[in-house]
Amino acid sequence: MTSAGDSDRTGASTTLFEAVGGEPTFRRLVDEFYAGVATDPLLRPMYPDDLAPAADRMTLFLMQYWGGPNTYSAQRGHPRLRMRHAPFRIGAAERDAWLRHMRHAVDQLDLEPEVASALWDYLERAAYFMVNAMEDPADGA
Repeated sequence: MTSAGDSDRTGASTTLFEAVGGEPTFRRLVDEFYAGVATDPLLRPMYPDDLAPAADRMTLFLMQYWGGPNTYSAQRGHPRLRMRHAPFRIGAAERDAWLRHMRHAVDQLDLEPEVASALWDYLERAAYFMVNAMEDPADGA
């Protein structure tokens, strides 16, 4: 299994997008994730009333990142994830809540361990990368 556009030593190329079963799996992942966000007291206020557009954008982004169609870029341009998330305060608590819901969503997919690990490693790195607010020492953090 390789990331988008890479090939293994045999010349064959299997993207994670293909390895997980394509779009239906990414839709299940994101649907499960947003089911958790919908009831999360910390994360829910960061989203508009209708979660569907955010879920669709995340699905398209993840599919493209992992070797699926480039619909995300065709519709929205370069991902610029950090810039797009800059208006939101994302500290350790928000990151950890996001990771908790995403961990649950990944676990629900029942993927092969190697595939699940590759997906999770990326999601975890992305969550840490999005942190844009240090904890205030006065808060005791």
